[in-house]
Amino acid sequence: MNTVLYASPLVPVEWLAAHGVRPIWWRDSDPRGACSPDRDVDRHGEPSGIGSPLRGRRGVCPLAAAVVDSAARASASAVVLTTTCDQMRYAASWLQYQRRLPTFLMNVPSTWETETARSLYLAELDRLSRLLVALGGTRPSNEALAEVMHDFDGARARLLGIRNRLSGRALADALIAVRETAERNEWPSAADSVPSSESLLNHDPVQGRPLRLAIVGGPLPESDYGLFDWIEQAGGRIVLDATEWGERTLPRAFSADSTRRDPLGELADAYFGTIPEIFRRPNHTLYEYLNRELSARHVHGLILRRYLWCDLWHAEVAVLKACCPVPVLDLDVSDSETSSSERTRGRIEAFLEMLP
Repeated sequence: MNTVLYASPLVPVEWLAAHGVRPIWWRDSDPRGACSPDRDVDRHGEPSGIGSPLRGRRGVCPLAAAVVDSAARASASAVVLTTTCDQMRYAASWLQYQRRLPTFLMNVPSTWETETARSLYLAELDRLSRLLVALGGTRPSNEALAEVMHDFDGARARLLGIRNRLSGRALADALIAVRETAERNEWPSAADSVPSSESLLNHDPVQGRPLRLAIVGGPLPESDYGLFDWIEQAGGRIVLDATEWGERTLPRAFSADSTRRDPLGELADAYFGTIPEIFRRPNHTLYEYLNRELSARHVHGLILRRYLWCDLWHAEVAVLKACCPVPVLDLDVSDSETSSSERTRGRIEAFLEMLP
């Protein structure tokens, strides 16, 4: 079976799977972190030649460089990126220049409240379909697409039903899994995480339970999941993962009637018309989502984890602090969490100490 590598929540996994290809979510394989500036760079600051030529270049997001490196080495049949981030646009251009594997850059409009924008998104799904067919896939019938949508919708519902009993790391792993398959064998059951969750209940000697925290921001690669561990060690617990690849960017539940009537249209509405993304104009749905979820989950504090070079999230810091009903920690990251662990840990511990 052909495999398609992707890394954007606005690429519907159902659309890929319904064509008969295997969707693979991008993972950073380097244990030192997706954003480590010294990987594949020699002592003079030049690329060592064993990795991506983008590594260590000024002005290039290390995360985008890591995606380029992984995609160039992957055995995938194609890679799908989106225009929601300028750095990913550049990554797509570089991959197309290298010509190591087919690269599809999906145009996702930043404006989203008009029928024209919705039509453009649907046209991009149709263009993606032609690539998938060229790779050996089959354009699905409405019935086949609806069946795949039902399976993935059920998988997400089962996961969200047990999210309160999963640790931050376990939930992040499971969220990646449901972006690849509707089978449960690739994500944990609630019983698997109950012991670690229960061990946190008496971690805080004052309150008798960990502080309830939310995290928001851009992509959080697997190599930086240590952040979840540091938060727990400091006496906190992530009850809302609103990062770029967290639960915030899961599509809403599909309408059964709309799925039967027009499955592709319902797919577009659930993804493009609903996911509260930072790049949207206007992006008021992001703040509506955060205020609703922070209140519903009784969150004590919000951690904004952002890359230092990410202008989209940097521009929202002041607005986020003004709009959120809880204290906000602006946790800027210039390299991998591993290489800046002491600074990051210290700021997390100080933030939790000042929470009421």
